[in-house]
Amino acid sequence: MEKSTKDITDELLQREGIAHLNIEPYEKVTITTGQGEQHFTGPAIIIVNQD
Repeated sequence: MEKSTKDITDELLQREGIAHLNIEPYEKVTITTGQGEQHFTGPAIIIVNQD
């Protein structure tokens, strides 16, 4: 049986070394790195894996 994206996300969020941001509907976010910019509009969950 395949896991849903929600189940995988919930599992990741419980792990050590994981940070996340909840982006509300219609909220705009820009992530800037040395490689450029990415633009997103919520709803979204941004997951950062620093493990």
